[in-house]
Amino acid sequence: MAMTEANEAADAAAGGARRPRRHAITLLGAPIEAGAGVAGCAMGPAMLRTAGIVRTLKDLGHDVVDLGDLAPGQPFAHARAPEGEARDFAEIAAWARDLARETHAILREGRLPLVLGGDHSLAMGSIGGVAAHAAEIGRKLFVLWLDAHSDYNTPRTSPSGNMHGMPVAMLSGEPGFETMFGDEPRALIDPAHVHLFGIRSIDADERRLLKARGVDVVDMRRLDEDGFAVSIRRIIDRVRAADGLLHVSLDVDFLDPTIAPGVGTAVPGGASYREAHLVMELLYESGLAPSLDLVELNPFLDERGKSALLLVDLAASLFGRQVY
Repeated sequence: MAMTEANEAADAAAGGARRPRRHAITLLGAPIEAGAGVAGCAMGPAMLRTAGIVRTLKDLGHDVVDLGDLAPGQPFAHARAPEGEARDFAEIAAWARDLARETHAILREGRLPLVLGGDHSLAMGSIGGVAAHAAEIGRKLFVLWLDAHSDYNTPRTSPSGNMHGMPVAMLSGEPGFETMFGDEPRALIDPAHVHLFGIRSIDADERRLLKARGVDVVDMRRLDEDGFAVSIRRIIDRVRAADGLLHVSLDVDFLDPTIAPGVGTAVPGGASYREAHLVMELLYESGLAPSLDLVELNPFLDERGKSALLLVDLAASLFGRQVY
């Protein structure tokens, strides 16, 4: 066998991990913090750029375009506040509508959207746009939600009314969000295609809804027992078997606060540095090429850019940086 053929065979045996894949990636900042209970994450997009996310992805050979920060207009007047508690509903509706349009447009251009947050309520828009694209091309959308929290509250169940705790419920079609997009079509996701990964904080009403809807909850107890590699490979296999699209939504509090303190909702016992990188490395090797949110980075609470630099490193692993 010729040396080239031998190398190709070795690459195939390794799942193609040694062959770099180049992607067209479009960055979009979403400096929203209306959904959070602690001020500061509106500075997240600027901090991620300062930490070198554009340069890092370009150095990996990707075609990177940075559209800057989205600046939605006035709060969406037709987004009537629902029964219950949902703080700043109209403002967040404006963000969601504009973000959905932008991520949908980016995907229609054949590029991958990478949304820099901003609090996690932005996923109502970013994933909404991805869901619209998936429906348009006839493919199933799967969501990998890397987070300490399940974010499955509704205006009627939320203890705080903070809407960064509601995006998965909204995207899954739970009641209370019907007016968010006004007369525009609202693309939803199948809750059975949502994988909540790294979870360690769930409210009582959320737990009831998650069980009723069949959401896959991979909590830290399950990860301790089964391991990160086994658990993420199971999700990858499911997406690949369905020829599905994958969206990854990464909240800083997925990580243990000892390595990523720059977040307003820190919960002890999160993913370690190596566990988080392993998830990203295996996703890259899968070839699924997911769209991505990086959310809840709060530079005001960070330590010398520690959390921002780690998020950039994780994005690099997701898009192909390898040790060897």
